[in-house]
This record gives sequence, structure tokens and C-alpha cells, in this order.
Amino acid sequence: MTAMTQAPAGELDTSYEGLPLSAAADFNRDGFVHLSGVLSPETIAQYEPTITSEVIRLNTQHLPLAERDTYGKAFLQVTNLWRENETVKKLVFSRRLAGIAAQLLGVHAVRLYHDQALYKEPGGGITPWHADQYYWPLSSDRCLTIWLPLQETPLDMGPLAFARGSHNFSYGRDVPISDESEARLKQAVAERNFEDVVEPFVLGDASFHRGWTFHHAGPNRGTVPRRVITVIYMDADIRVTEPTNEHQVSDRNWMPGTEVGQVPNTPLNPVLHDSRSA
Repeated sequence: MTAMTQAPAGELDTSYEGLPLSAAADFNRDGFVHLSGVLSPETIAQYEPTITSEVIRLNTQHLPLAERDTYGKAFLQVTNLWRENETVKKLVFSRRLAGIAAQLLGVHAVRLYHDQALYKEPGGGITPWHADQYYWPLSSDRCLTIWLPLQETPLDMGPLAFARGSHNFSYGRDVPISDESEARLKQAVAERNFEDVVEPFVLGDASFHRGWTFHHAGPNRGTVPRRVITVIYMDADIRVTEPTNEHQVSDRNWMPGTEVGQVPNTPLNPVLHDSRSA
């Protein structure tokens, strides 16, 4: 019997050495970056079974795929796994991941907004075009999402794809993820000639995208779930703004007790990286 290779000791809390010198500039220009070797395959193998078991335990979507709407067919969604499991918390609170986020955003420190697992089942449908920040009552665009697949993700499994440069385009910021956003934003991306960047993800790859970057994913034509954990980071000095839609009202729950105009300095929004104390 071959022993399982152990994850490198302390990898989650060590600096990522693979960040290109141009990464922050590329991120600012394109609205996203796709990085290789963010975590080792051994580290991902260490955490994937726990994340998957928690998704199965906490999932509340039990309708057959054929009976769901477009959003329901896109993925199983479970949020704030770190509050449910100490092992998952170690990954979500990784100083390596938060450090990359801070460097890309050009800020000295980042807070946690929340995490969410997005599992696209075999036969699962498209993830419609959308921008995440539609949902966030935050005072600036200094926030991003890491998209970390927990297996190799070839094109037929529906990897996340981005409209290059679309974070500077204000059209379409008033629509939630839906059939409407798919139709409107797909047309807008084509008309504005934004490049639709669709790439496979090798195990250990991760992408980071800005809150206003339009993105989408294809269906999962594979035979196993497309398993992904995401973490949303925000500038540690960001403030809560007056919600502009019902979804932003609901998202205030991720920052309990924080009033409009205040920094969300709550136990659910800890600072995960601060270069001033590194």
C-alpha cells in the first residue's frame, strides 16, 4: 500500500512565491487573474473530503435537477462553512490566500466577508453571467473572490470564465444572477468585444476576480461534481453602505450589527492578513 503524501507543513500560512510581478497590474487591468500552484495538490487532498462532507450535510437543495430553476441547476451552494467545521476554518483563514488577495487589491489588510462552497453536480447547468458585487452593500470595489477548485477542472466540467476588462463597464450592475442576467450580459459582452476567457484549472490553480467583473460558467458535462470553495475578501477599511436592492439588505447578515458608514469589525469579519503586522 502506498502511503498518502502529506501536505507541506504550514503551507496555508506561508507566502505564495508564484505571484508574478505584474499580477496586481494584470488584475487591475483585466479584473481577474488565474494563478498556478496556489496550493499543493496534497493540501487540497487534505481538505476536500471535509468540505465535501460538510456540503452534503448542510445542503438544503433536494429537488431533482429537472425540477429546479436556472439558479438551482447551476450549483449546490453552502455558505460560511468555516463556522461549522474547524478544519474548513483553517483553509478559509489561510494567511497565504488572504495575502494574495491583499496584494492584488493593493491594500494593507483584508477582512473575511464570507466563504461559500459551490458544487456543480454532473448534469448541472450553466452559471449565468453576473457580477458578485451586485449583492454586496460595500463602499468601494476593493473586494474580490477566490475561486478554488478541489479537483482538476477541464472545460467540460464548467470552470469559471471571465469577461476581460468588464469590471470597468457599468452596464448590467442592476441585475441579479438569473436568466435575465445571462441574456443581457451575454449580449453586452459580445457587443463590447470583451474577451470571454475560458480556461481549464489544474489541481492547485485558483482564480481571483473583482466584485464587478462579469463572469459565468458552463454546464458540468463530466461524471463527478465540480467541487469548489470560494472565499470573499474585502479591504479591511471598507465600510457598509445603504443597500440598493433586497439582496444587499439580506447580505447585511454577513456583517451583523454593523451600521451604514461603519467598518464591519465583527467576529464574523476578522482581519485575515495585515502587512503592517506580518
